[in-house]
Amino acid sequence: MYTVKAVLSKRIEIPNEIMMLIGSFIFAMLIAVGAFVYIPLPFTPVPITLQVLFVLLCGIILGERYGTLSTLLYVLSGAAGLPVFAGAFGGMTRILGPTGGYIIGFLIAPSIISLVFKRTGKRILSTVVAMCLGLLVIYLTGILHLSIFLKSGFLNAVKLGILPFIPGDTIKIVIASFLVHTTRRKMWN
Repeated sequence: MYTVKAVLSKRIEIPNEIMMLIGSFIFAMLIAVGAFVYIPLPFTPVPITLQVLFVLLCGIILGERYGTLSTLLYVLSGAAGLPVFAGAFGGMTRILGPTGGYIIGFLIAPSIISLVFKRTGKRILSTVVAMCLGLLVIYLTGILHLSIFLKSGFLNAVKLGILPFIPGDTIKIVIASFLVHTTRRKMWN
């Protein structure tokens, strides 16, 4: 017969595959929570959110496969109408709207981040470079879509969709890199 103490002292092994799936769901939720930090700017249809921070982190922490799965879960939830996009909105109109390109970039960025991070080593500089390249993908898809949506030139889209966000996104990269490297012993051991 097992006592409560004996049952609680047993170590339960959870397969890595299950842990990564759980991580994907958690990061999908974190990206959605990041959308609730919503600061509209009067001169652009693109708001400030914390979504990018969690997209950058999922690319490093979960890797290519599960990081992409987490962003896919997030995008599909929003496309299905759940209010997970910036400003607590959902539906295909957000994907087709001015910020849709950034949302599409969220799907691509974790793969880029993970691949660069794996190939360049698990050092702080490689983390920053990988995240910068992931952010570049988000920016490129975002401004391409924004320029088409606004029917304006590429440079105008850069002015509205990238330049105002560089300082904040730089801070997000610093925070994400710090989080990854302060917890790295636990993650990679």
